[in-house]
Amino acid sequence: MKNIILLGLTSLLADFSSEMIQPLLPFFITALGGAGIAVGLVGGGGDALASIFKVLSGHWADQSKKYKKFVFWGYGFSALAKFFFPLARTWSHILVLRPVERIGKGLRDAPRDAIVSESADYTDQTGIVDKRRGLGFGVQRAMDGAGAIIGSIVVYILFVDFDISFRVIFLIAAIIAVTALLPLVFVREPKSLKEKGVNHKKLSFKNLSPPLKKFMVVATLFHLANFNFMFFILKASEGFKDLGNLASYQFLRFFVTSFEPEKLAIGLPILLYIFYNIFDASLSVPAGRLSDKIGRKPVVLIGYSLFSVTSLGFVFADSLFALLGLFALYGAFKAFIDASQRAFVSDLSPVQDRATSLGAFETSTGLALIPAGLMAGLLWNMNPAYPFTYGFGLSVVAILALLFTIKK
Repeated sequence: MKNIILLGLTSLLADFSSEMIQPLLPFFITALGGAGIAVGLVGGGGDALASIFKVLSGHWADQSKKYKKFVFWGYGFSALAKFFFPLARTWSHILVLRPVERIGKGLRDAPRDAIVSESADYTDQTGIVDKRRGLGFGVQRAMDGAGAIIGSIVVYILFVDFDISFRVIFLIAAIIAVTALLPLVFVREPKSLKEKGVNHKKLSFKNLSPPLKKFMVVATLFHLANFNFMFFILKASEGFKDLGNLASYQFLRFFVTSFEPEKLAIGLPILLYIFYNIFDASLSVPAGRLSDKIGRKPVVLIGYSLFSVTSLGFVFADSLFALLGLFALYGAFKAFIDASQRAFVSDLSPVQDRATSLGAFETSTGLALIPAGLMAGLLWNMNPAYPFTYGFGLSVVAILALLFTIKK
């Protein structure tokens, strides 16, 4: 588990940095003149470009057996790109910068997940292997989530309590991102990944196992509904523009030092985002371990169902307490699908093509985020409730597809 802890520490520091930017990004885009479609393009476009690189980096890592190098340069590229965010002057600059920054994520994720998948199992003195792949991914995700919590809290304090500008916060985040490279020095590639096997020289989705292809189709359908989280933050912000009903929430004064409308409309969604990250981080390990015990499919089904309920709830949410519950559900959803889906893909792929399979899965599901983001942006401009109605309907279709397509 040493590799998983080190990679988790790197994820913690990287997410500490990223989550100082992410909660503010939709507000920064709107401040620069962007609307719903701009938010959708930035969110979906960045994740989609990262997804394209995931299958490429996974295949290159399987061919070269240099998994650690791809992980290192991926985190390094993202850190470098973050230094350009404070320089943006129009929302179109962010439209270019965020996909460039996400290339680093595309380079590192599949090779990193391949290392995690082969570092989790434990063999005791009798030779019995304890399959702990779900737990391994859960630990990595939990540490990633811990970084998100720290980053969200820090950005809240800097923005709300100290009135630090967007640009200065982005610069601080970039400096923190550089520190994420340090734990990688001590990571060691598992011997099983270094062993020579029957690699497919040509990158092709045809080389994937039939069960994996089925799961990829279902997961891609679901991700067409799983639009970028920035719309959840914007929806929460919309609800806080009318501050009349917030005066009764006296406990808010423990968290919020200023009830200025402009700050409150951004500060409260950040608090909810922290709440979401707490649930994501705290449930990642239990969800991953649960998938080891009862199987990947039931846990993924729980995750998809949580997203459906969350989306439906956002259609009708009209109070702070409702939003607290919904952001908690959204965090639980992320915890239940992230570790279990990666473990499921690892189970359905041979070790010599592990990074390629993980990258192909991430590419397929990630590319779905482009139409998902565009659709959510168009619907948002019509009515802020419409994207969540769309998310609910399509995610229910994905649940039914998973139930009847994946038999075991």
